[in-house]
Parts: sequence; C-alpha cells; structure tokens
Amino acid sequence: MQKQWGWIAVAGMLAACSREPQPAASAGPASAPPASTSTIAAPAPAAPAPSGLTRKPAPPGATVYFIEPLDGATVSSPVRVVFGLKGIGVAPAGTDRPDAGHHHLLIDAELPQLDLPIPNDAKHVHFGAGQTETEITLEPGTHTLRLLLGDHLHVPFDPPIVSEPVTIEVR
Repeated sequence: MQKQWGWIAVAGMLAACSREPQPAASAGPASAPPASTSTIAAPAPAAPAPSGLTRKPAPPGATVYFIEPLDGATVSSPVRVVFGLKGIGVAPAGTDRPDAGHHHLLIDAELPQLDLPIPNDAKHVHFGAGQTETEITLEPGTHTLRLLLGDHLHVPFDPPIVSEPVTIEVR
C-alpha cells in the first residue's frame, strides 16, 4: 500500500507540473558554459529512495548553468532567466530518457532532499514542459538562484546536476 501512495504522489506532481503557466521554450544560440558550472558528487551510486524511486545516473560531464542573469548582476523585475545545459538534453516531465531531464529553478532555497522528487512551490519552480527560459517576478533586494535538473519523475540525477548559485540584486 505504501508503494501505491508513492506512485500516486508522483502522478500528482507530474500533473501539477504540466499545469504551470510557464512561458514556452525558446531556442536560442548555443552558449559555452561559464567556468562556474558544477555537479555535486553524491556519496553513493544510484540507490533506491525511501519512496521506492531510484535516482537515474547522470551522464558523465553533464552540467547546468545560467546564461543569464550572471552572478552579481543588478536587474529589474521581471527578471529574464535563461538556462544552459552541457552533456545532457531537455525532455518534458514524464518523458523517460536516460540522456535528458528538465529544469527546476530554486529561488532563495537550499537544495532539496536529493532522493525524493523536487518540491513544487514558489521556491522550487518546475519547468515540466521542457522550457529553457522564463521571466520571474522578484521583490527588490538580494536573491539567490540555482538550477537543478530532474528526471522524468522530478527526481535529481545521481550525482545531481546542479548549477553554482547566482546572486542577483533586484532594483
């Protein structure tokens, strides 16, 4: 019965992701990743999560990064955010491909628990349709942004494919 509830929760997250009013994906020119891209090494290989989910292995060398805004930028709201990827493709949530995932934008948030689906709230914005850019409205002040790539079930890869944080000042 517990496994059944886990899959119901995952199905609900997929449905919620597909309902979000996000801008359509925009194909822009390819850009080389900045020097500040990274993946965070996980301590163990893909292991079953408590929910019964298994984290997919990250393709070697896969990175996610910000094309814009750049770290330290002063911007006005709404803020244009453009995502970059290297070594992995983009696919909508629910599309199970080993070489693709979809973006999640973390706004003023720490990394979530990496062996569970990424939360879906105002601080963890899902781009389940495969979008590669967006505009977000932020209050004036200092904000930290981070990208985290999730698989078809919104679970981070192993090791996680996560950007370096970008700190911006919104005027």
